[in-house]
Amino acid sequence: MLENKFSFGFFPTPLHELKWITKEFPDYNIFIKRDDNTGLATGGNKTRKLEYLVKQAVDLGCDTIITAGAQQSNHCRQTAAACSKVGLNCHLLLRGDEPDTYQGNLLLSKILGATLHFAGDDVKAQTLEFFKQKLDNEGKKCYVIPYGGSNLTGALGFVNAVKELKEQLSAMELDIDYIFFASCSGGTQAGLTLGRELYKLKAELMPISIDKNETNGLTLEQAILNIVLEGAQKLNITKQFQLSDIKLLRGYDSAGYGVITDNEIDAINLMARNEGILLDPVYTGRAFWGMLDILKRKAIPSKSNVLFWHTGGSSSLFYYNDIFDK
Repeated sequence: MLENKFSFGFFPTPLHELKWITKEFPDYNIFIKRDDNTGLATGGNKTRKLEYLVKQAVDLGCDTIITAGAQQSNHCRQTAAACSKVGLNCHLLLRGDEPDTYQGNLLLSKILGATLHFAGDDVKAQTLEFFKQKLDNEGKKCYVIPYGGSNLTGALGFVNAVKELKEQLSAMELDIDYIFFASCSGGTQAGLTLGRELYKLKAELMPISIDKNETNGLTLEQAILNIVLEGAQKLNITKQFQLSDIKLLRGYDSAGYGVITDNEIDAINLMARNEGILLDPVYTGRAFWGMLDILKRKAIPSKSNVLFWHTGGSSSLFYYNDIFDK
């Protein structure tokens, strides 16, 4: 099951210490996992998911992939890139109206050959299914990827990522106590939760909630649990997962999805000016700010080894350039 995938990325992604950030927070040893370096059209964590999702589409004989997201969606940009590698048509349903100029991820999605559709506020699971039927009626054979690639097939990418991490930690003779990362559509967290159990990773997951909204009428915790329960059965994991096993660090998402505050800007500037690493405003900037706040408050034990999983997305910075001009 875990072997049935394409190879789109450069793996393993680097794992190294954030030496200058650690000096800023001397009570902790801080490391980073660089999924911004996966290599697929500027990189990002969705590459891991797409290796499984696009393989499944090809195995089913599909010639067209449909997915949806915000106009600056990292997932949409990487989906377009993955489709170009295997000769599939890519259709992206994007929230909002068509802008006068394309910037950031939207520009890259266009360059990568995706067909872009601007759906206003009506971008839901039902909209995707309706659009699939329309293209099927035109003679296409379509495969629908959910928001963020967040189903079990996509989550397998992060089950496999835990195996990769374990091998790196063993080679470095390093134990990690806490793993911080951005959690929004839930697939990354579901995969890490399954992989942590399957490969007996001791680190505690510290997912920072990015969006306070529900997903298809479910809380994010419930949506993640559903993927985890399905995965546990398929992967023969005996642990009986409960809703209490799905942790989300909320409170950092109060501004709303894609609303950039001084907190995200400060976190991005700190990482860039101390480590030469670019975060994105929507996901990793918010997740890194959440992690720093927890470290400042000493909400986890001193001397802990802390890992920040950088899920990519820096190309969207070019859309938010007016914010950083201040």
